[in-house]
Amino acid sequence: MCKQCRREGESLCFRGDKCALHRRPYPPGEHGRGRIRQSEYLIQLREKQKTRRYYGILEKQFRRYYGRASRQSGITGENLLRILEMRLDNVVFRLGFAVSRRQARQLVGHGHFQVNGRRVNIPSYQVRPNDIITLKPSSPAEGVVRNATDAVASVAPWLEADHDALNGKILHAPDRAEIDTPVREQLIVELYSK
Repeated sequence: MCKQCRREGESLCFRGDKCALHRRPYPPGEHGRGRIRQSEYLIQLREKQKTRRYYGILEKQFRRYYGRASRQSGITGENLLRILEMRLDNVVFRLGFAVSRRQARQLVGHGHFQVNGRRVNIPSYQVRPNDIITLKPSSPAEGVVRNATDAVASVAPWLEADHDALNGKILHAPDRAEIDTPVREQLIVELYSK
């Protein structure tokens, strides 16, 4: 994961000062310290790769999300970010039930969460406004989730979380101002529209 952080030049993991990016702030590999010509295509590609890695999505799925975002009305880049934010694993992370997106993905994949009372074990499941996400009763992961909620200071403004009962609700779909992901989505749109 730290190799990816070094490649993108930003911290994508939650290791803080332990991340290798702080010790070696140059790209990994034999030619990492070499001079790279910054073309327009390279900047757009790096932005797309950074977004993919930030959310933990493979290329084919990301392209499918972009296709869906481009068919929706409105600004394509904002639609793409909205779709990515409304994934179940990301919502679990944003509610503070996991320390990282990877941990949230694993918890969802192991079936520890329910959406509107039904067990969902698909991390890419798209939640909707007014959906209620709860930890499965008598889940063995309750201790892990409680530790994660203790570490969280705040919840995204488009979500409502009850850390005592370990449940949360989606109030509305997020606006671009409410998404704090360090992504320049216009570059991704330019890359795919070539």
